Amino acid sequence: MDIETARTRTGQLRAEIERANEAYYIRQDPTMSDAEWDALFDELTRLEKEFPSLVTPDSPTQRVGALRAVSSDFRPVRHSLPMLSLAKANTVEEVAEWDTRIRRMLGIDRAAPLRYTCEPKYDGLSVELVYRAGRLETGSTRGDGFVGEDVTPNLRTLGSIPARLPAEAAPPLVEVRGEVYMPIDAFRQLNRGLEAEGKPVFANPRNSAAGSLRQKDPEITRARPLEFVAHGLGRTEELSTRTHSEGLASLRRLALPVTESRSAASLEDIALFYKEMLDRRDRTPYEMDGIVVKVDDLHLQDDLGWVSRSPRWAIAWKFPPVQRRSRILRIMPSLGRTGKITPFAELEPVVLSGARVKLASLFNIDEIRRKDIREGDIALVQRGGEVIPNVVRVYPEERPPQGLPEWQMPERCPACGAAVERLEGEVDFYCTGARCPVQLVQRLFHFGSRGALDITGLGEKTIQQLVQADLVHDFGDLFTLTRAQLLGLERMGEKSADNLLAAIARAKDQPVARLVYGLGIRHVGETVAETLVRALPRLEDLAAANEQRLREVHGIGPVVAKSVAAFFANADTRDVMAKLRAAGVRTEDTAASQAAQPLAGKTFVLTGTFESYSREALKALLTRRGGKVAASVSKKTDYVVAGADPGSKLDKAKQLNRPILDEAGLERLLEEVPGGA
Repeated sequence: MDIETARTRTGQLRAEIERANEAYYIRQDPTMSDAEWDALFDELTRLEKEFPSLVTPDSPTQRVGALRAVSSDFRPVRHSLPMLSLAKANTVEEVAEWDTRIRRMLGIDRAAPLRYTCEPKYDGLSVELVYRAGRLETGSTRGDGFVGEDVTPNLRTLGSIPARLPAEAAPPLVEVRGEVYMPIDAFRQLNRGLEAEGKPVFANPRNSAAGSLRQKDPEITRARPLEFVAHGLGRTEELSTRTHSEGLASLRRLALPVTESRSAASLEDIALFYKEMLDRRDRTPYEMDGIVVKVDDLHLQDDLGWVSRSPRWAIAWKFPPVQRRSRILRIMPSLGRTGKITPFAELEPVVLSGARVKLASLFNIDEIRRKDIREGDIALVQRGGEVIPNVVRVYPEERPPQGLPEWQMPERCPACGAAVERLEGEVDFYCTGARCPVQLVQRLFHFGSRGALDITGLGEKTIQQLVQADLVHDFGDLFTLTRAQLLGLERMGEKSADNLLAAIARAKDQPVARLVYGLGIRHVGETVAETLVRALPRLEDLAAANEQRLREVHGIGPVVAKSVAAFFANADTRDVMAKLRAAGVRTEDTAASQAAQPLAGKTFVLTGTFESYSREALKALLTRRGGKVAASVSKKTDYVVAGADPGSKLDKAKQLNRPILDEAGLERLLEEVPGGA
């Protein structure tokens, strides 16, 4: 793969991962399985290793959680120490490689003892509890690893979280890290109740825990059967611990529920614990998707440090996916917002990983042909914490004597009847209908999503009503909606109508890159949209650019260029652009012009955590003014911006004699240039 093709593919992968992250972390409505997400992430990691120049600071490989893992519904809480995710291993060989790697870093011989602590890996929602003088002061989600959401009132409703620690044992300060989860039996009972009430059910116990904890009304959380288990410490005062296992013992003395753990002195001990937990997997009352192995000595943990996403001193050894047999009742096409038609299987219900599932992804027609999947087949279905399982294989030998017919992709869209076509060089089929109602609903939902124009209140049910009432035919129609039209919708009160109209009005002034992303152009995620707008700040210029002009933009490959040019060449798109301009939607990014880019040509490197900015917000601030944010320090670096707890980048900056700014120094620099801070 050449670098231009790799650049295009990394952009696509980042966009897909960000969309999946937003669905998983923010909406609590996952759109892909864990296995699918892992495959995308692993491919992105592999490409970035092969082409280091393509690594960007905002890449999912460089961050802990979702870019916007903190909802505006909750007050942000900055963690005093980062809450990092864990590197993963799927085989004993990968765990052995990790063991060898950290021994080499620590200078410990293979035969020398190195003690680990092994724990089950709960599949829940990571939280931090801050106790001062024995009282629970703050409880927050992990968020993006640096900033989480304040869910203190909700966490106080959990019976397993004490409001006060025992007075005789409570230190002045202790930060407790752990997992909120929903027991499997309680999850099943909750879903049965929701189903009986005609309400949407949760996909799995992890989702039910996250959705229940992130409620605006703590009484809803109180009614949900959530549990908490502690598995580590953050910052503490007057709590002396030399090892992780001593920290767990301290948590037990503080009357907190603590994870099961076992000491291990060798790879064989780790493998024994893994096998024991795997054997117990179907009998544990909670969802467990692997084990966590941690270096026990805290001083050695400090010596090992961490990489961008995870600590070097810990690893998650994941369990293999759960597999069960089921019959495929029928194969059906599913239509997405880009018009892509994805086949999936309707199954005889089967219980996998604590969830009753009736659907399985079949990915595309080529996968169906490769695995020879047919309606009526007995299939081996697997699920490893995923939302939608997939079919591993079918059993042709169990087909009836007369056989089963091959499934064919429909020639017409099941929603609008338009022709279905397969684009050259692609595995997927697409609906060609310009006004397909299903596509329209999903495209409008994407247009108003948090990463695009962020139109609060524009939910899927509201959009469906707007489309069914013939009020909205494209993006531009949203900006001409009236209060009277909204009040005519079912369950739309005056306050809700006013709030939605206000959100639509605010959307007119969103950055142009968000508008471009919201248009739903194939292969154009948030990063690609920003790249396009930096090069072509006026939407009119972007719409007029041909393939050749687009390919001249640094970071845009032939696949993206072709897709963008085709999108804007469409007559319906031109009509929508005219409506947007007439409605007063912002279509020019003046900050992207050279005159408004006082930091053009300057390269910055960020290290540590910042008091007034998240890492992503600071990067956006610098890039809007023309600056480039690099991942590593070199002689070409103009400024290293160092926050609290800086890493090795600060040392490298000093070695290379590069200018170093603290947060105050950066703000002074920004005040000196147009656009300021």
